[in-house]
Amino acid sequence: MSLKFRGLLAVSIGLVLGLTLSLGSVVLAERDIRSTSSLPWDEARLLAEVLERVKRDYVDDVDDARLIEAAIRGMVADLDPHSAYLDPDEYEEIRVSTTGNYSGVGLEVSVEEDRVVVVTPIEGSPADQAGILQGDVVISVDGMPVDARDLNDTVARLRGVPGSSVQLGVLRAPDEAPLSYELVRARVQVSSVRHELLEGRIGYVRISHFSETTAPDLRDAVDAMRLDAGGELSGLVVDLRNNPGGVLEAAGEVADAFLDGGVIVSADGRVSDARFRLEAQPGDVMDGAPVTLLVNGGSASASEIVAGALQDHGRARVVGEPTFGKGSVQTVMPLSRGRAIKLTTSRYYTPSGRSIHKRGITPDVVATLPENAPADGSPIPDTQLDAAVGLLEDHRIRHSRAD
Repeated sequence: MSLKFRGLLAVSIGLVLGLTLSLGSVVLAERDIRSTSSLPWDEARLLAEVLERVKRDYVDDVDDARLIEAAIRGMVADLDPHSAYLDPDEYEEIRVSTTGNYSGVGLEVSVEEDRVVVVTPIEGSPADQAGILQGDVVISVDGMPVDARDLNDTVARLRGVPGSSVQLGVLRAPDEAPLSYELVRARVQVSSVRHELLEGRIGYVRISHFSETTAPDLRDAVDAMRLDAGGELSGLVVDLRNNPGGVLEAAGEVADAFLDGGVIVSADGRVSDARFRLEAQPGDVMDGAPVTLLVNGGSASASEIVAGALQDHGRARVVGEPTFGKGSVQTVMPLSRGRAIKLTTSRYYTPSGRSIHKRGITPDVVATLPENAPADGSPIPDTQLDAAVGLLEDHRIRHSRAD
């Protein structure tokens, strides 16, 4: 195959930017899939027998292509939870998530209480410019109701050719009449990084997933906060909570941003392409200022690579709850007619040689969130963020006394 589309991806275990496809730690790579051993004809004959029985005796007529695709899905999915067959739409979702660029209206959506809810309109997108707000409930696309049980369908209907129009029905409050928006689709660049300057010149960066733009966006965020602070930042909190992964190379670049050298991650597998090692280059975006990382059970794969690398090198204190524990790498192998398979090909290890598969990263400081909101109705306090900020403040106080 001549398709030259390569990148390393990490696991996606939940909804990312309105995408419900689980990515897994993935290598998108050209691969010549030619068997080096003879085909097991007895087993192939069994498959043919089953297909023939289904074709002949199943209560409904079943299309041949559907049967073959179902057989392939079952074969690959039975290997492990992260291997999968990808139809053209699913393969395109992976490509979108790695580049962070697609054509649509620019809405991040999720399902909450059986409703399709706007997480955020992407800045500068058609949805943002039209005035759609966080918390709005999407009730229809082009006059057709949306189904919260099929978020993929809603996302697909919101996307389309740049310049094409789409009618969006939105409910802003239960007691108000629905709002209607006529949006013109455009190219949308999804940012995976958000930042905020906290008190005491402490920077806060939230990385929602890892895409090709994450590392440069992180550096831009640090520069912007440094400018707002009128000088150097006293510390940085990197929030990786519920970050399900994304581009593994981007995770390596993020870890590299804080390291002056050493191994970031290594991987081992049966074939040469599945064995690799990423190493850091000189240069620390924080110039040695302290860093804390926030993680929880939703932090997986690429997030765990960053956390493991900075923890093993002593560059950051990890705060929160044990991570998910996804330490395998999948290779996305393009097939004909826009299809692909996502196949587990290797396992990766932290710089110290730890495998986090089914173990996760144990935080240096364990911190949990309160289960219930305060009795006065105020929001649930972010005690994990408070703990991460507290470590940075303690570091600043200790070093101020030493000076």
